[in-house]
Order: sequence, then C-alpha cells, then structure tokens
Amino acid sequence: MSTTMTVRLEEDVKDRLDLLAESTQRSKSFLAAEAIREFIENNEWQIAEIKAALKEADAGDFASDRQVVALGKKWKVNAR
Repeated sequence: MSTTMTVRLEEDVKDRLDLLAESTQRSKSFLAAEAIREFIENNEWQIAEIKAALKEADAGDFASDRQVVALGKKWKVNAR
C-alpha cells in the first residue's frame, strides 16, 4: 500500500530529478520514494549503532589499552 505526499524541491533539484527520471526510464515518484527509503534505512542504522555504542559505554565496555595499541599498529601507515 502506498500514500501520497507533497514535497517542495529547489528548482535545480527538480530539474536534475527530471533528467534522471528520463535517463533511467523511471518515474520521478519512483526515484523520490527510493531515495527517501534509502535515507531512512541509513539513518535508522546509524541511530541504532549510536544507541548500541552508548549502551556499551554506559556499561563500561571499552577497549583495553593493549587492544587500542594493537589496532593502531595494524592501521599504522609509514608516510616516509
């Protein structure tokens, strides 16, 4: 089931959406719905990860000094 929603766009964004719809042979409505769906999924994921990290931090679940040093060595880049 779907519903209708009105969205105000800047003129240049609307023009770009028109061109993209034409190029992909998709409707503007389809592209807008897909963009909103992806935006929501990404933000829901990010918020869930932040909440999980805060819960770990509140519980005192931090990396040890040894783990931090090991990770630093793993990702160290020699710039010389």
